Amino acid sequence: MTTDGERVALAAFVAQAVLAGGNAVGIRFSNRELAPLWGAGLRFLLAAALLLAVMAVLRLAFPRGRALTGSLLYGLFNFGASFALIYYGLVQVRAGLGQTLLALVPLATLLLAVLWRQERFHAAAVAGTLLALAGVASLSRAPLREAVPLLSLLAVVGGAVCFAQAFVLVRRFPRVHPVTMNAVGMTAGAAVLLLASLLVGDPVVLPHRVETWVAIGYLAVIGSVVVFVLYLVVLRYWAASRAAYGFVLIPFVTVVLSAWLDDEPVTGGLVLGGLLILAGVYIGALRPPRVARRIERPAPGQLRRNRVNPS
Repeated sequence: MTTDGERVALAAFVAQAVLAGGNAVGIRFSNRELAPLWGAGLRFLLAAALLLAVMAVLRLAFPRGRALTGSLLYGLFNFGASFALIYYGLVQVRAGLGQTLLALVPLATLLLAVLWRQERFHAAAVAGTLLALAGVASLSRAPLREAVPLLSLLAVVGGAVCFAQAFVLVRRFPRVHPVTMNAVGMTAGAAVLLLASLLVGDPVVLPHRVETWVAIGYLAVIGSVVVFVLYLVVLRYWAASRAAYGFVLIPFVTVVLSAWLDDEPVTGGLVLGGLLILAGVYIGALRPPRVARRIERPAPGQLRRNRVNPS
């Protein structure tokens, strides 16, 4: 990879991790007024409409063949299945704990990438993930002591697995422009979420509270359009398991915002947890790979000449 490509990937990686920190908090506020599936479907319907408008302005071509198949599968896993589970889980699970569970995404992505024979198993990636998970757990110790329904916890974990599968699938299909990929994917995801909402009988109502509209606006524009376009930019340059390490940086932002906006308790482990997270991300994703030193041995004839005429 070129130095410029690495810089672009790193900048996009940090930006999407910071901006995505508000997503779990926004979902919590959305769930207070809107049914989970309807709220998720409305979010991605608005985001898809915005991205389709951007496609029209930029005159981006609509994908065909295997590229279209990849975009649709990406949408079904990344937006349909994952957010249906996450929105359901976050009705009972606080934002900090929910994002803690989503920090499993890098490990799940690595294991799935190895299963799909996209990557090799690296001990450093596992060590980085476990170290970061320890930091996230330390950062969110208070919420972890609360009684939370097991089904809600499993729903968020299931969402993490769907995220991981989507990120691995992206690399198995022809490359598509990030705006186009997300426009098609979010359209497919929104269709699945809205259909599921109708099937379960969710009330189809628009928000009345200002804070709900603010949450939906943030989730649609920043948390969907900007964050997922940035993530696909990262995937252009980094392996899926490395790019997924953004999920262990996000909780640091989420817990701070949740403590401020949602009165989520924050323990004294915040600083320790943050340091562990940063160390885990560095080891697993940001540390330059070791390059084996190649020792060049002189040819026998060259060795004899050097002995006769040393320099």
